Amino acid sequence: MKKISLLAASAVFVLCSCMTGTNGGNMGNVLGSILGAATNTNTIGNILYDVIGYNKLSQADLVGNWSYYQPGCAFTSENLLAKAGGHIAAQRAKEEMAPTYQKLGISANNTYFQFSEDGRFTGKVDGQTLSGTYTFNPNDQSIQMKTLLLNLKGYVNRNPQGISLLFESKKLLSVLQTVAAISGNSTLNTVGELTKNYDGLRIGLDLKR
Repeated sequence: MKKISLLAASAVFVLCSCMTGTNGGNMGNVLGSILGAATNTNTIGNILYDVIGYNKLSQADLVGNWSYYQPGCAFTSENLLAKAGGHIAAQRAKEEMAPTYQKLGISANNTYFQFSEDGRFTGKVDGQTLSGTYTFNPNDQSIQMKTLLLNLKGYVNRNPQGISLLFESKKLLSVLQTVAAISGNSTLNTVGELTKNYDGLRIGLDLKR
């Protein structure tokens, strides 16, 4: 019970602090919509992982082998988390992305990454090989990934099972089109539509060791 109370208190503190300047009624409505979905310990705790950089990683944390297990998403700031309905919006986006990823064939068997200490990475997305170099900025948790075909800026976010590798929706669409050598696929175009109503949401892949 103490653990649940601490997590709930932390969530309320973070959300209240990011809504300075809003009126009490609005704040109550936002908190109600976010925490109203928190019916168990895991949900309450996971709210704290919905903002990029809230639980920061170092490059040492990034090094190793990571496999896909579900779609990933997080907001770029606490303010956007609150305005968009927070944890509810993030979970809804994941639910909407899941069937799209499934249609694309993305699974733990064909989508994984290995990040090395020397700034190199290898991996596959939907079975298509990617390799190149990366630069990680621990201050804003951004990651710059360069291959022969791609030069992408994304974000790494900690989640309860591991890490999330996240991009703007258009950038993620570009990745999927490039690695799968597909252009104009209706399933892929859906990826670009998923977050148009979620300002500041970054989407991508949840990974675990």
